[in-house]
Amino acid sequence: MSELTPLPLGNLSILEISIQRIAEKIALISNAVNNLNQNCAQLEGKIDDAQKRIQHILSRLPEQSDGRQLNLLGEPVTPTNPEDDNEPTTH
Repeated sequence: MSELTPLPLGNLSILEISIQRIAEKIALISNAVNNLNQNCAQLEGKIDDAQKRIQHILSRLPEQSDGRQLNLLGEPVTPTNPEDDNEPTTH
């Protein structure tokens, strides 16, 4: 095994500069990771909201055997009577 030899004074300042540069890069990376975590949390919230809206719309769909018109917007729809559609009007 080799013994550690003390660094000359000039090499120590180069080492300190390298450590400072690495510390700055670590700080930048740490900030970037924090920003990504915040963005991820925001996107997860948006996804949850979208899934709730989709589930709400799907819960309003009639069964496949139901022949009524779909009303996804929740606006009142006047029901039509199919018996009246084919009869001629006599006024």
